[in-house]
Amino acid sequence: MRIGILGTTWPYRGGLSAFNERLARQFMKEGNEVEIFTFTLQYPDFLFPGKTQYSDAPQPADLSITRTMSSINPFSWCKTARLIRRKKIDLLVIKFWIPLMAPCLGTIARLCRRKGIQVVSVLDNVIPHEPHFWDKWLIRYFIGSVDRFVAMSESVQQDCLRFLPASRQNVVALSPHPLYDNFGEAVDKNEARKALGLPLDKTILLFFGFIRDYKGLDLLMKAYARAITNHQSPKTKLIAPLRQRITNNNLLLVVAGEFYNNAQQYSDLEKDLHLEGQIAWHTNFIPDDRVRYYFSAADLIVQPYKSATQSGVTQIAYHFEKPMLVTNVGGLAEIVPDGKVGYVCDVNVESVAGALKRFADIEPKERGAAFLQTIREEKQKYGWDKMATAILHPHS
Repeated sequence: MRIGILGTTWPYRGGLSAFNERLARQFMKEGNEVEIFTFTLQYPDFLFPGKTQYSDAPQPADLSITRTMSSINPFSWCKTARLIRRKKIDLLVIKFWIPLMAPCLGTIARLCRRKGIQVVSVLDNVIPHEPHFWDKWLIRYFIGSVDRFVAMSESVQQDCLRFLPASRQNVVALSPHPLYDNFGEAVDKNEARKALGLPLDKTILLFFGFIRDYKGLDLLMKAYARAITNHQSPKTKLIAPLRQRITNNNLLLVVAGEFYNNAQQYSDLEKDLHLEGQIAWHTNFIPDDRVRYYFSAADLIVQPYKSATQSGVTQIAYHFEKPMLVTNVGGLAEIVPDGKVGYVCDVNVESVAGALKRFADIEPKERGAAFLQTIREEKQKYGWDKMATAILHPHS
């Protein structure tokens, strides 16, 4: 087939680009011709919360990428649809993640469908983590522009079905987020820690990815304070110096990722909890070639999200065979069996702190026996071939 992927890719950075590029390579591996149609303008600068939208990496030599659409210019949407039709694309695949993109992506999809091109959308989210009053109208517009959908969690599947009539309830397939295996192989733990300037003798808890309110870093910091001290109330400032209160000093929290909201609130919370010096802050964007060092250095990947659908971070953790702590929101518990590949916690300080303590109490030499075998078994469920099949052959 001639497959078009419409959405984020190089020169833009982040998980959306990584997903679309990896999916393109899977389609190509299976003998298809693939072209990615991406943005000339993705977000206006005033709407983008990070430092830059752009990657420093060179263009991937093995991918055909055409920059053609502006998210805010309707004339470019018509131009993009004409280009897709001229390329004789058989199937157009769209990764949908935010209602703001519905006018652009939905209009291109509608124009392509009129010419007989089938449109399939892989759904990151349907209902956004940070909702606005206009979301439902935009979601309906996009949903109505697509032939079939692939949801990556049951919660997203159910969200999509809410926007479909009874006659179309059979067009939403379910296929979990595949492994992010594009970050290279693991490196020796001590080598990774030396490369990142981290101590060799600590149990490292890794919070990884863009920092937004819904990801619960504040919740994690309060739980971490309780796990390493005799601190009982996250609302109470402690007068005693931290060194007099530490009861578990073998833990270290590493926060790796760029702030997408107010960084000051976390600095203030760090002071309130007397955690200065107890958190390693690596808050620049983590380029792809450095990701493997963070996951190789870590002992536990921590995702204390307040809301979620699914997460690419769990699939990076599976690739590097690391146990995880997640909260029981969205689809996270679907792919992290509690007690087998990590811990599923309630969204509160006590539950997260308890899991951190239980993990810290496991002897390092015994952690492999506790989780590794099950992680290796579970990760087999998340191949890119399964995602490609769900898109190309939904009834197979």
